[in-house]
Amino acid sequence: MELIGSMGWVARLVAILLLILSAYSISVMVERWLTFRQARNQSRLFTPAVAECLKDGKIDEAIALGEQYNKSHLAKVLVSGLHELQAHTKSKDIPGETIEASRRALERATAVAIEDLKRGLGGLATIGATAPFVGLFGTTIGIINAFTGMKTEETAGIGAVAGGIAEALVTTAFGLFVAVPAVWAFNAFTNKIETFTVEMDNSASELIDYFLKRRSETRG
Repeated sequence: MELIGSMGWVARLVAILLLILSAYSISVMVERWLTFRQARNQSRLFTPAVAECLKDGKIDEAIALGEQYNKSHLAKVLVSGLHELQAHTKSKDIPGETIEASRRALERATAVAIEDLKRGLGGLATIGATAPFVGLFGTTIGIINAFTGMKTEETAGIGAVAGGIAEALVTTAFGLFVAVPAVWAFNAFTNKIETFTVEMDNSASELIDYFLKRRSETRG
């Protein structure tokens, strides 16, 4: 605290900026963690329930389930494809155009869901990459001021600049303190999104297979 209190105005501005970046990154981490947790938990409940509905041909109930579990990444994708099938619940004959439209709807919904899952991660990546340099900027200015002060006072030796250098290095340490958790969180969330993407692609493929199977059974 003594070092922070004796910082120059540039170093203090850098520290304030890093504090703002830290608060933003923490807020993104918490929000993304809660979002991913809800997506995972609701998907675990939605998947077996919607499978039972599709097994019995209850498309309307499957769509209602998807709207109920609206935090599930799987529900967001499957509902878009089920809406295309909804018009044929009575005839049970699914035209090829409907299956192709469902395929495109699933692809669009998957792309939208992925972008939604990535929200805020660009900020984490930027903070992780730039925070150390922001801290280094404060350190550089602090060291310049320390040597300038030594020249002004016409004193020599490490003792003349040790205090100024120590104050300057605080911003570098603060920058690393902000950057490292942001990088860790970005990598962890990116890996989770890749897992979610595979799950959405598999679910979309299974739904298209269900459409094709239902069509073949009807025509057979």
